[in-house]
Amino acid sequence: MSKAPAPIPLFEPRLAGNEWKYVKECLDTGWISSVGAFVGKFEAALARRVGMRRAVATSNGTSAIHVALMLSGVKPDDEVVVSSLTFIAPANAIRYVGAHPVFMDAEPDYCQLDVEKTLRFLNKECRWSKGVLTNKATGRRVRALMPVDVLGHPADVAPLRAAARKYGLALIEDSTEAIGSLYRGRPTGKIADFACFSFNGNKLVTTGGGGMLATDDPAMADRAKHLTTQAKCDPIEYVHDAVGYNYRLTNLQAAVGAAQLEQLSGFVARKRRIAARYEKALRAVPGVRPMLEAKWARSTYWMYTVLIDAKRFGMDSRALLRRLAERGISTRPLWQPMHLSPAHKLNQAFECDIAGRLYRDALSLPCSVALTEAQQDRVVAALKELSASAGGKRNP
Repeated sequence: MSKAPAPIPLFEPRLAGNEWKYVKECLDTGWISSVGAFVGKFEAALARRVGMRRAVATSNGTSAIHVALMLSGVKPDDEVVVSSLTFIAPANAIRYVGAHPVFMDAEPDYCQLDVEKTLRFLNKECRWSKGVLTNKATGRRVRALMPVDVLGHPADVAPLRAAARKYGLALIEDSTEAIGSLYRGRPTGKIADFACFSFNGNKLVTTGGGGMLATDDPAMADRAKHLTTQAKCDPIEYVHDAVGYNYRLTNLQAAVGAAQLEQLSGFVARKRRIAARYEKALRAVPGVRPMLEAKWARSTYWMYTVLIDAKRFGMDSRALLRRLAERGISTRPLWQPMHLSPAHKLNQAFECDIAGRLYRDALSLPCSVALTEAQQDRVVAALKELSASAGGKRNP
């Protein structure tokens, strides 16, 4: 009996640099908690990488977003315009501060926030008076914009930056999936007031769990550090001058992150080679639309995601997910758009007709940094075979 081929995971971390060396240093010196040299090293390295003056490590990407909202002056009953097609974290963080998300649609080509609809909402559906932007439908103040850089591709943030300046809004960029990507030649997140990053286990740079808030405002960075360390205001006495949060990253995690960040350029290059091979190989598969990249962007292709045309392919994305799983190939769907989420069903959504379609059709394929060509070829072969057996119609 022939042995079944080894499973192909969706995404695995690549730990091939100084991770062991740096973690051993932490263990040898006893600096394993939230105090230690690697926290500062990791923060400084991240700030340099994204071209911002300061960065503050946090326990995860969600906590970075939460703190960014507080520092942006978002108050209870304010509103934040945010991508509907996203992991739930930014929507939840908006609720943590007592504010309300207004969900904005995705554009169909790159799965990013639809800038045209966002500007139409701000210009037509809101009222600008005495320095305050008010949502006509709800009567609430709009305080911030939060585009999410989905799947490693940056959102088109320059028009949003201009709108934020026009209306006195904060611009918070959720770049938790896009470290290493470029927007118009600059690091993603650079032109926002705050950029937030994640180092979850499936991210391109991982610490197992962790996040970072980056900003060009040193005073805001100092405030972020204060709030994320329980707002302790005396070096000796346990005196706290505000309600703070235990959002600290450990020195052990930062050691892994520092080693990972040293390898980021190589990781991005490898991910882009994987994406190029997929794009070339999948052109001939009926009903599969490869991942697109805007001319003004340099994507990391963090999670390589295709769109499945059920009629042309012969089955829908969820049926395909199950059939690939039977062959030991792991895939996953996109997140349910926030305007469809039971957790956020009471919040306003603006013309969200594309996000639902992308959610229905999208499927993320195996794309680990260490994915071999043989594994990738196996994924492509499985797609071709499944389409053929389902009666997929050839691409014109």
